Amino acid sequence: MLSTVLPQKGKLLISEPFMADPNFQRTVVLITENTEEGTVGYVLNQKSNYLLKDLIADCWDADFEVFIGGPVAPDTLHFVHKRPDLISGGADLGNGLYWGGDFEILKSEINNYRIKADEIKFFIGYSGWSKNQLEDELEMNAWIVSDKFNPDMLLENGEVNIWKEAVLNMGVKYAHITNFPQDPSLN
Repeated sequence: MLSTVLPQKGKLLISEPFMADPNFQRTVVLITENTEEGTVGYVLNQKSNYLLKDLIADCWDADFEVFIGGPVAPDTLHFVHKRPDLISGGADLGNGLYWGGDFEILKSEINNYRIKADEIKFFIGYSGWSKNQLEDELEMNAWIVSDKFNPDMLLENGEVNIWKEAVLNMGVKYAHITNFPQDPSLN
């Protein structure tokens, strides 16, 4: 299943269907940084029990869902958005997506109701791989790298099955794996 696309920023990592690590079972990770030192990304489809207003007192009416970005630094808050016109300082990921930006401006724009839930996604923690770790996992076929996706899909909230949608976007070669059971021993 190994893809030949390198996992650069703005690409997706789609976990193989039987990944045993509970942090990454049937997950889709958006890569935001890949350097010689390692790789950083955010799990897009593991919702936490928090809303933004639960974590940031200054955002008293912010009913934005917060996702678990990964097991690293779970006491930190991060965001990906498509509003560089309102939030300055974000890193361009391509496809109209930006990572981070000026947090004080972000809070002001949220409190003034200028940012909608489908324009931003919040994460507690992140996913990180040390130098060569992700490459090793790719060689073991733990991940599929994809650049075939609708950027709006990544910012969707609720019960959307992003993993299944991301796999289907890879084409017929991969579509059959969406039907694999999560636990093959139950088959």
